Amino acid sequence: MKTTTQISTPQSTRIAKRLVNHWKHKFEVTETLSDSTPVFQIQLHAALVTLSPQPEFLDVSILSQDASADLEKLESVVLDHLIRMGQEPLEAKWKRDSE
Repeated sequence: MKTTTQISTPQSTRIAKRLVNHWKHKFEVTETLSDSTPVFQIQLHAALVTLSPQPEFLDVSILSQDASADLEKLESVVLDHLIRMGQEPLEAKWKRDSE
């Protein structure tokens, strides 16, 4: 199961880095480069969160192999933490599909 969103913000890289630094003590995190753009991954207990900063938005995906995972709760937790890290109001319209 997968859910994705694009969150409008010109601070996408800063917010993504702050969330990775916040969660790296609790979860496994990785940073790679894709076309000179950082891509961050956070392995939560129930899902893999991928953050791909773009100039005007942050691409966010949550992928879970567990069919019983509560995607709504995961979406809420990730968005709440991004808002805290960004210290600005952010909105997400999640799109779900099964994988």
